[in-house]
Amino acid sequence: MKFLDEIKIFVKSGSGGSGCCSFRREKFIEYGGPDGGNGGKGGDVIIKCSNSLNTLIDYKYKPHCMAKDGKSGMKRNKTGKNGNDFIILVPVGTEVLMEDKKTLIKDLSNKNDQIIIAFGGNGGLGNINYKSSTNRSPRKFTKGEKSEEKWLYLKLKLIADIGIIGLPNAGKSSFIKKISAAKPKIADYPFTTITPNLASIILNNNELTFADIPGVIEDAHKGKGLGLNFLSHIERCKILLHLIDASDKDVIKNYKIIRNEIKKYKNKVEKKNELICLTKCDLLEKDELKDKITKLKNAYKKEIYFCSNITGEGINKVLKKLESLYEKKN
Repeated sequence: MKFLDEIKIFVKSGSGGSGCCSFRREKFIEYGGPDGGNGGKGGDVIIKCSNSLNTLIDYKYKPHCMAKDGKSGMKRNKTGKNGNDFIILVPVGTEVLMEDKKTLIKDLSNKNDQIIIAFGGNGGLGNINYKSSTNRSPRKFTKGEKSEEKWLYLKLKLIADIGIIGLPNAGKSSFIKKISAAKPKIADYPFTTITPNLASIILNNNELTFADIPGVIEDAHKGKGLGLNFLSHIERCKILLHLIDASDKDVIKNYKIIRNEIKKYKNKVEKKNELICLTKCDLLEKDELKDKITKLKNAYKKEIYFCSNITGEGINKVLKKLESLYEKKN
């Protein structure tokens, strides 16, 4: 299924049904009183989280979400049928924004979250409601309330345990493919991945969800490329796995580029736990790899891991460390 993380939709609740103006007409009853029923309530538009979804693609070709109108009241004091609600199912982690794309209405970040985004109109009153001691045969009735309509933006921010970050062509998709059954597109050129890929693996009874975040470039925090779209998916990841291509000449510079973009991005993403790993270590001699690991370690005072997505070397060590960080976080 194609991934889509932002969509504009139109929502419209149902109008209330009108009340009925009616009088009893029965045999042997000469002056029947009012018996007009009330109108039914219009349906609501509800946005609700679903664990089975990870994309907003369903609403790309059907952006109009409209609930049903309530039915009008009927004679014999029968109330009209309520209109059916329209339920919009979205992935966990979806933000509901106003049309300006800035005003947040609701952040649906838990599996049971939901919001009534457009309330259906109440039904009108039938003439039976206006009967009184001074007015025995009222002809007054009211129409149902009008519907509520608006344009909205839905924006998905992936919720994953591990967010895989790095420059384009750092081996992120290859890593996902190596550790799981996911089949992301892989090629020997930058920006092969243009949408996030998700994968789940089980480590010692812990199910970890990995998100392959498309390559971030310099000045991504300013919106260069698709930077802001990519960075937004990092916000809700519990742990960051920072992959660096070991075959690049300056691994310190590559690391610094990503860290600078994360630091300049909002929401304190830079404070998340991070594991640094050099990929494509099979392309280097042992001494050269050791030298690059030492330089990174000395520069940032952090433990540096390495792996090969081809041979599988170092993969298990990386996964065990990620599991350890995950258990501490939870």
